[in-house]
Amino acid sequence: MSDLITDYEVAIIGGGPGGLTAGLYCARATRKTIIFEKYIVGGQIANTDLVDDYPGFESIDGRELAEKMSNHATKFGVEIVADEAVDIWSDGDFKMVKTVSGKEYKVKAVIISTGGSANKLGVDGEERLYGKGVSYCAICDGAFFKDQVLAVVGGGDAALEEGGYLTKYASKVYVIHRRDEFRAAKIVQERALANPKLEMVYDTVVETINGENRVESVTIKNVKTGKVSDLPVGGVFPFIGFTPNSNVTREELKKDSGGYILTSDHMETSVKGIYACGDVRSQLVRQITNAVGDGTTAAVAAEHHIVSIEDKQRVTAN
Repeated sequence: MSDLITDYEVAIIGGGPGGLTAGLYCARATRKTIIFEKYIVGGQIANTDLVDDYPGFESIDGRELAEKMSNHATKFGVEIVADEAVDIWSDGDFKMVKTVSGKEYKVKAVIISTGGSANKLGVDGEERLYGKGVSYCAICDGAFFKDQVLAVVGGGDAALEEGGYLTKYASKVYVIHRRDEFRAAKIVQERALANPKLEMVYDTVVETINGENRVESVTIKNVKTGKVSDLPVGGVFPFIGFTPNSNVTREELKKDSGGYILTSDHMETSVKGIYACGDVRSQLVRQITNAVGDGTTAAVAAEHHIVSIEDKQRVTAN
């Protein structure tokens, strides 16, 4: 039988920027708060060599920024545990959270900040050179590739739009697509084809990403002719989809067609008392700054929800 823990008022699933900010604000409101993080505190920024688009830090190592956020949250009393939430459900006015360790937590509000994962190419060199020329975010890392030749992999809106964005910095960007036509919207294609810095490489897949300490080239293969060649590039940006980590609850949370959780402007999901923030939420961009803003809003909304529960309990008691 699972251990039932009732010591906390707010449970936050995921310790990235959104979750840490939510924890900070919940704790500052004197709510006993716990954050479950199954991997590394800080989320994706903890694996980023350099962050230069977070206000107040012209340039900071991602791990250092993650540590600062974590320390700030724990300073106010947030407890961060290395455990994975595997189920969330409602129990009257309360929420139950079960973890992989077998413990069950009874809380008054849950904030889901589980982020998501960029779909990987699954080729040799991709994992080894991540953060060393392999990136899944043009907005985050494009400025680090000034005057370099880059490769974007994919054929949808994201690939062409992000490829266009990279031409702000790169001398040239190859767009490598496995088919002979793109899936992107017509207007996006027209804009990309008119960009002189973009070169389309059709009917081609990436076989390997090469380099010792940095990306130096990609080995590509034409799927129609079978021809294999090396393409010298200083960076590779795969844009073949992003999968939100939104399947953490038995509750039927409303989601968009991509699996992202739909929320109100208060970050509340379709289930009262459950909130979502950051990359797991349906929204326009996935950046540290908007995750932090989401976390703030989710925490304040959760506080209002908890107050309403307490008011209800007082009325019932009288």
